[in-house]
Amino acid sequence: MKESALCPRLAKSMDLIGKRWMGLILYQLLDGPQRFNEIESSMPISGRLLSERLKELEKEGIVERHVYTEVPVRVEYTLTEKGQGLKGAIDEIENWSKRWL
Repeated sequence: MKESALCPRLAKSMDLIGKRWMGLILYQLLDGPQRFNEIESSMPISGRLLSERLKELEKEGIVERHVYTEVPVRVEYTLTEKGQGLKGAIDEIENWSKRWL
């Protein structure tokens, strides 16, 4: 059987976005900046796993974490320009799922 060579960048992007909850977190952030508890309450995910996923997205430059020095401290997450670049792909996946699933 012949091996197919995937583009390493495609493989990395599919591994990243394909992780459990990653796509839904990105979909949620397409609506604009959100606080941790807003994201957490929008889906059945543990706070620990959500925190882990947000850190991964931040490390990849897809999400930014903004800390506002208020009392109490306010933390918001927003998509970077790189993250906003996924909007078209996420919209197409949503359209596909409406049609076929």
